[in-house]
Amino acid sequence: MKNFESILISPNTNLREAISKIDTAKTKMVLVVDSDRKLLGTLSDGDIRRALLAGIEIHEPVEKFMCRTPTIALANESKDSVIRKMRTRVLHQIPIIDENGRAVDLKLMDDYVMIQERDNWVVIMAGGPGSRLKELTIETPKPMLKVGNRPLLETMVSRLVEQGFSKIWLAVHYHAGKIRNHFGDGAKFGAEINYIVERKRLGTAGAISMLPEIPSNPILVTNADLLANVDYCELLDEHVSAKAAGTMAVREFEYQIPYGVVMIENGSISRFREKPVHKVMVNAGIYVLSPEAIPRIPAQTFFDMPELFENMIAEGYKTHCHRLRCYWIDIGKYEDFCKANLDFPEVFS
Repeated sequence: MKNFESILISPNTNLREAISKIDTAKTKMVLVVDSDRKLLGTLSDGDIRRALLAGIEIHEPVEKFMCRTPTIALANESKDSVIRKMRTRVLHQIPIIDENGRAVDLKLMDDYVMIQERDNWVVIMAGGPGSRLKELTIETPKPMLKVGNRPLLETMVSRLVEQGFSKIWLAVHYHAGKIRNHFGDGAKFGAEINYIVERKRLGTAGAISMLPEIPSNPILVTNADLLANVDYCELLDEHVSAKAAGTMAVREFEYQIPYGVVMIENGSISRFREKPVHKVMVNAGIYVLSPEAIPRIPAQTFFDMPELFENMIAEGYKTHCHRLRCYWIDIGKYEDFCKANLDFPEVFS
C-alpha cells in the first residue's frame, strides 16, 4: 500500500494516536512493530471498540489490547494464496511480513479485487539467446521455455494484465517468430501487444530507443527471463512518489565465503570469522523510466540498463531503488530453470 510507513506504530503508542493514524490512513488497521520493524501485533477498528467497551482509557498504550496473533501472509506468498487466506477468514486487510518477521506491507482486499487500468507502457526485453541454457534454447527462445504449465513469458504477461497493464511491447530478436506466433496481437491474453524487432542485439536497454514515440507517462521495463510475483503497481507508484527519472528494482542476495576469513591489523591477526555470510543488494532486472530518461538511450546501439543509470547519475538525474521482498528468480542457468519449475506450483498456482 502507499504510505505504508504511516500505519506503523510502537507498542507504547497510546489509543488516541492510534485512532488518529487509522482515521488518516483509512485502512481500519495499524501494525504494531518493534524498533527493528518486527510485527508484534495489529490494532483494528474492532479491537478499539472492544477496548473502549472494556473501559480502556484513551491515553493507555496499545500493547494492552492489541491483537498479538494476527493472521499474516509472507512477502513471497502468491496472490491467489493471500486472497484465499483473506476470504477464508473474512478479512479485509492482512499484514505482510518477510522471512525475518518484519512488517513490509499491509494488503487490502480492494488491492486484489479492484483493478485500476494503467496507461503506462511495458517493455519486455525478450530478445536474448539464452546461451547458458545450451540445448534447451537451441530451438526455443528462453522466454518461451515452459515453467510450470506455460511459457515463462506468458506468466509475466498474465501477471501484468492482472494488475491493469495492457499496453505491452515485446523486444524480440532470437527466434522472434516463435514469440510472435504465440502472442499475436495479445488479444487472447487481454493485452495490446506490439513488437520491437531488434535486427542486432541491443542489450537490456537499447531496444527502448526504437519505440515509435516517447510516451507521456513512465514506462515499466523488465527482462523476460524472470519468474517473480512482483507488485508492478507498487513499483510504479513508488517511482512516481519519488519523482525519479529512473527506478531500479533491487533485492537482497546472500553469499557465503567458503573459507575462514582472517582479519589482519599491523601484521597481527585481529579477528577470525568462519565462513561468513555477506548480504548485498543486486539489480533485479525490473525498472521504471520517466519520459526524460528515454532520450538518454542511444539509437540502435547495444546498451545495457546499468549503463543508463550510471549516465543518469553522472548527469544529475534523480534515481531511486525499489526493494523487492517477493518471490524472484533469474532463470540464467539450468539449475535456476529446474528450481523455477519446482517452485512454480507453490508460488504461482
